[in-house]
Amino acid sequence: MESIRSILLVDDDQDDQFVFAECLSGISKEIILQTANDGIDALEKLKAAEHKPDLIFIDLNMPRMNGKALLRELKSTATLSQVPVIVYSTSSSPEDLRDTKSLGAQQ
Repeated sequence: MESIRSILLVDDDQDDQFVFAECLSGISKEIILQTANDGIDALEKLKAAEHKPDLIFIDLNMPRMNGKALLRELKSTATLSQVPVIVYSTSSSPEDLRDTKSLGAQQ
């Protein structure tokens, strides 16, 4: 994978966004982090963005548009389908793991 310069984090929990940003700043000050509060917010920001992110992190459980629906949309959009996506969750459901892998999440 090429060097990561920008990350989109999609998570409805503000505390999780803060912790992610803090961890990322401890790794590199040069990576640009953008956040979205749910799948719909993410798609709106991606549509308006000048450049696509190098990596997308998605929380599985969110209101309005959940992680699976967003992943499906990202992988069916030509300009975004090649962006690596990592899905995370507190779910331990084998179905969630199987579904997100089959939809194109990184393994």
